[in-house]
Amino acid sequence: MPELPEVEVSRQGIEPGLVGQTIESICIRTAKLRWDVPTDILLTHGHVIRSVTRRAKYLFINTDVGSVILHLGMTGFLRVFAQTTPLKKHDHLDINLSNGQCLRFNDARRFGACLWQAKDADPHPLLLKLGPEPLTDDFSLTHLFELSRGRTCTVKQFIMDNKQVVGVGNIYANEALFLAGIAPKRAAGKISKARYALLSRYIKQVLAAAIKQGGTTLKDFSQVDGNPGYFSLQLNVYGRTGAECLRCQTDLKSQMIGQRNTFWCPSCQT
Repeated sequence: MPELPEVEVSRQGIEPGLVGQTIESICIRTAKLRWDVPTDILLTHGHVIRSVTRRAKYLFINTDVGSVILHLGMTGFLRVFAQTTPLKKHDHLDINLSNGQCLRFNDARRFGACLWQAKDADPHPLLLKLGPEPLTDDFSLTHLFELSRGRTCTVKQFIMDNKQVVGVGNIYANEALFLAGIAPKRAAGKISKARYALLSRYIKQVLAAAIKQGGTTLKDFSQVDGNPGYFSLQLNVYGRTGAECLRCQTDLKSQMIGQRNTFWCPSCQT
């Protein structure tokens, strides 16, 4: 499933081909993805794409009348190429541009979404309770500590909760906790301010490194140019059950926490 780095890599990949271009038409081939595709997106016909932005794992194609919001779901991906490019199975949506190019959305499992945000309207309901972006100053070194007091859930579940901070998906939660030396099963409310400061720093570091490497490809994700994400070559613990820790050579452990695979070193993480 694409996480924040993969979505940001997708944004960076499609942005050069979209900004400054006029939307000629939008072709909706599948009326329902995760939710119904709103026909309001057709209001963008004839309008210039001003920017392509991201909030959490949502991408915004911004025009003067509003924004088409795209979510990649579990298997979605975006490509910019000629409108004459032959269709493939699961090509659900085209945003056709006046220069003959198009943005095409493919999603095999249909867990992705295409939504609408009118200009100057209240934020879409799906965006209302999102926490701060982890790579901005809004996510401070004390943010997690202050929110964690009294919380009994595991620290891994806590940092993956989008109400606390957006975009710390399963892969990157595992990696940040390893680098910070924090056992993922520890109660969120029992971790010190100093250790949360360290964890916050590593969350930023891991996400920034993953974006720089084009994201992480484990199964479905690929960059806009079709290349895989190379951060998978730098994973310390994720997916390495039974392998030796790269720091101390202890065998890595795994178990399900909150219905997600969790990986850690029982020696390095306490």
